[in-house]
Amino acid sequence: MPITATPTAIPEVLVIEPEVFGDARGFLFESFNARDFREATGLDVTFVQDNHSGSSRGVLRGLHYQIQQPQGKLVRVVQGEVFDVAVDLRRSSPTFGHWVGETLSAENRKQLWMPPGFAHGFLVLSNWAEFQYKTTTYFAPEYERSLLWNDPLLQIRWPLNCDVLPKLAPKDAGALDLANSEHYD
Repeated sequence: MPITATPTAIPEVLVIEPEVFGDARGFLFESFNARDFREATGLDVTFVQDNHSGSSRGVLRGLHYQIQQPQGKLVRVVQGEVFDVAVDLRRSSPTFGHWVGETLSAENRKQLWMPPGFAHGFLVLSNWAEFQYKTTTYFAPEYERSLLWNDPLLQIRWPLNCDVLPKLAPKDAGALDLANSEHYD
């Protein structure tokens, strides 16, 4: 099979690893193939939007979600390295309020699938990182919310230097904690 899908501690969040073909000239892999994704994951999803961001070391983006029109996301790094996090915000889930994290890099070529109902964020570990992700619904800024990245209730173990705070956007610095944020049913 051209890709493998491995469940994380939250079984619906999957680590996707493509088959990479390489030789002395370089490498080639399919970063997405709908048929292979469906066969490896059992999911039949349609992606409607691709996003690409670039960030410097220490930038933390997130934890973002859309309270209406929730997005499923397939994320990957095309340059550099990030620590990527998904937080379960589905109140009816046995893993509500739990998180999983995975190091994604251009070198390891891992991808992370998170279904709708999760907050998502990442911390840049390399000097520069370029991050790409596919979404199952369009961006709707009126429904976007931010969950506090360092909420003590979540206890996310970001790989941070203890003397340095991450670089945050104002909306992320002022985000709500889990107890005061909006959730999914």
